[in-house]
Formats: sequence, C-alpha cells, structure tokens
Amino acid sequence: MPSPNRSTQHSALSTALVIFAKAPIPGQVKTRLCPPLTPDEAATLHGSFVLDTLERTKVAAAKLKLPIDRYLACAPSVTHVFFKIMEERQGVKLIDQVGDDLGTRMNQAFQTVFAHGYRQVVLMGTDVPTLPLDHFKQALTSLENQDLVLGPAIDGGYYLIGLKRMAAELFADIPWSTDQVLRLTQEKAARIGLKTSLIHPWRDIDTLTDLEVFIEACAAETKIPKNERAFSARTSGVLELLAKRLRTRA
Repeated sequence: MPSPNRSTQHSALSTALVIFAKAPIPGQVKTRLCPPLTPDEAATLHGSFVLDTLERTKVAAAKLKLPIDRYLACAPSVTHVFFKIMEERQGVKLIDQVGDDLGTRMNQAFQTVFAHGYRQVVLMGTDVPTLPLDHFKQALTSLENQDLVLGPAIDGGYYLIGLKRMAAELFADIPWSTDQVLRLTQEKAARIGLKTSLIHPWRDIDTLTDLEVFIEACAAETKIPKNERAFSARTSGVLELLAKRLRTRA
C-alpha cells in the first residue's frame, strides 16, 4: 500500500474504472469471428470498440458527474503504441494485464488498482460499444449498498464487475467464455458472504450471431437523428463495410 498523500486520500473517496483491452493486432483479437471475417477486419472492428468504450466512459463520467478515475488494462503490454496513443488522447492510466487466464488477469487488475487506495473498483470489457451511459451510474449506485455488482451478458457471462474489496475466490476455477460464468460467480459470491446486485443485461460481441445482431441494429439507426444513435460514426462505418463484405462472401 502506498504511503498516504493528497492524491491517495482523494482516490480513497472515489472509484476506479478499469477497462480491459487488447491491442488490435490481427490474429489475436475477435478470433471467434474468423472466418468469416479476416484477421485484419476483426482487428479493425475490435480497435473501434476499444475507442468507443474509452469515449463513452469519458462522456459518462462528465455528463453524469461520476467521480471515477479511468484505467486501461493492456495486453500484450502498456508499451504497445496503440495504448500509448490512448493514454495521451483519452487521459487514461495504463496498467498491464498479468496472468495466464482471464480470471488471474482480472484478479491482478483489482489488486493493483485497490492498492492505490480506491474505495471501489469497477472493471469492464470493450465488447459492449452501445452500453447506455446510465448503466455506469447503475453500477456505482449499486455498490453503495452492495459488495459486488455484475452486469450480465446475454450469453451467460458478464460485461462488468464491481467490488468494494478484494475477493480472489470470484476469479478462480471459472470456465471462462462459457454460459456458466455468471451463475458460478454468483454462487461463489453467496458462499463467501458478498451482497450482490445485478444491473441490466446487455449483449456483448463474441460470435457471428452477435455481430449480425449489431449490424442489424446499426442499420436501423439510420432512421433516427445522429445525436440519438448508440453507435459511433466510426463503428457504424466499420459495420456497414463488414455487412457488404459478408453478403458477397455468402
């Protein structure tokens, strides 16, 4: 634990939001979409999602006046040029993802950030580019009276997890990337006496079916004003291009 100073004392009154992200390296991201996507297309889509998440969380913190500090947990390393650009342009603090599996990496991220003196830590992925801003407020409000908050994903996992203290048990012996993740996490939380709440479920993008749903939703948004759309102009362009390419490949 670092020695107390003005910065640490301020942090103890606030929340850290940790965004888990991989660098958009072809062949290392969104591999479950390949094929039909090429590795380059999957990397472009993933990179757009990372930017969306960073932009939306920045807007949420400002618009909803949420007292959060944002961290970007990076893989393969904080030294990757993509993350250095994000640090400069988005004002996020960088930490490495450390560990052999997702559970170990998430647990280590919580340990690293809690060690800075934060009162609560929320961790989320980058596969929910249309997540409503209010969901962030729901998560923080839930943590005021609960020990654990989870954002359920449609596929049986979770897109967000928030804690007020370390709970390493939540990240051990979980079959990650299966439909058992949320249920087993809730069961573990109950066994160790954590008061748990769920915020609204949301769809993340892991499979071709997920991608097709997002393409349809994005196309439907062309009928509403731009300032009311959930998708960024950047991601809309990527999805429109992928939709055309998928039709030709079919």
